[in-house]
Amino acid sequence: MQLGESMPLAGVPVVIKDNIWVDGWRVTQGSRLFADFVAPCDAIAVERLKKAGAIVVGMGATSEFACKGVTTSLLFGPTRHPLNPELTPGGSSGGPATAVAADLVPLAIGTDAGGSSRRPPAHVGVVGFKPSYGAIPYGPGFAEPFFDISVIAPIARNVADAVLAFEVMAGPDARDSDSVLVESGDVALPDMRVAFSPKLGLDTPVDPVISERLEAIVEHLAKSGLRSVRRDPVWPPGATEEALMPLQHGGLAELYGAAFQKDLEQFDPDIARQIERGLSLRGVDVAAALAASSAIRTAFAAFFCEVDLLLAPTVPCVAWPLAQLGPAMIGGKQVSPRAHAAFTPFVNQARLPAISIPCGRDASDLPFGIQIIARRGRDRMLLHAAVRIEDEIRALPH
Repeated sequence: MQLGESMPLAGVPVVIKDNIWVDGWRVTQGSRLFADFVAPCDAIAVERLKKAGAIVVGMGATSEFACKGVTTSLLFGPTRHPLNPELTPGGSSGGPATAVAADLVPLAIGTDAGGSSRRPPAHVGVVGFKPSYGAIPYGPGFAEPFFDISVIAPIARNVADAVLAFEVMAGPDARDSDSVLVESGDVALPDMRVAFSPKLGLDTPVDPVISERLEAIVEHLAKSGLRSVRRDPVWPPGATEEALMPLQHGGLAELYGAAFQKDLEQFDPDIARQIERGLSLRGVDVAAALAASSAIRTAFAAFFCEVDLLLAPTVPCVAWPLAQLGPAMIGGKQVSPRAHAAFTPFVNQARLPAISIPCGRDASDLPFGIQIIARRGRDRMLLHAAVRIEDEIRALPH
């Protein structure tokens, strides 16, 4: 370190998700196809972390190609919940989130294309921040199966540490044509227009303990000066995660379809099913999914013309048994394996910033989180508000 040089992360140990390049390290994407791959350079975000003094101490497990809501792979097996090894932390950034929750490191870096760095932090009781698309440069690295939505996402014990990591990694870079400069101005908290949406305008069940806790938090915030109105985004007809899945399945098929057809035993069976579906898609199916994504972006844009912040659940349930893709029941109702992911994917499609903050625990002491969402580019405003909201949540009795 030279005289006058700023190194805000000097000596801080960091875990990097196993789909982000770290120069000279084995980076596998949780896939047998990349079991022996050694990254030829750092991703820009990692380069910036190192320049700020951070020390990469390990790779955090991911599901194969970061395309599952639980963190398992044929290479490394399952990642277990730090509070109960019979449960999953969710996915796909289960390794980084668990590393922070288990006090192995104070900071980890994940990716988020549908909630992968908000849901696992919510399930294990830490903070996960998904920046606006392009706020942190992406790559150099692996080709993405997702269409222009995946972001680099800090995971930390508290909002302040997530802010520190974000400021180190954020800012445009000529190597990433999608990287952008996000706004720097703050809005005074009493002047913020805040909305609370208990189910994000979706017809999906939520465990009562989560609903009741979020209602209590919103009431407490109002007493402390951060008042909100109850308002749901208005989604276009047919707006569901299932309507968007051809984008992921088609992307996987384009990248790995040939390898799948040559040797399907190389693939996690759940990923194999996604690739197989992707190979069967028609062009019109992918076009319809792109149209759905665009309509969701438009709906969110209209919503944020009227509000500055949106409060909603991060997850509708707590962690579930390790061997299941998702819980069988949420809110007393039978659900599909992806119902646990209901409240995060639309945020990615709209390329918005969102943060998950721990906000409570159920009777079994399993954590869950509140999600705070803002308009694209208002990352710093969102983080400024999140620090205050985190403090107010800590003041509430559990």
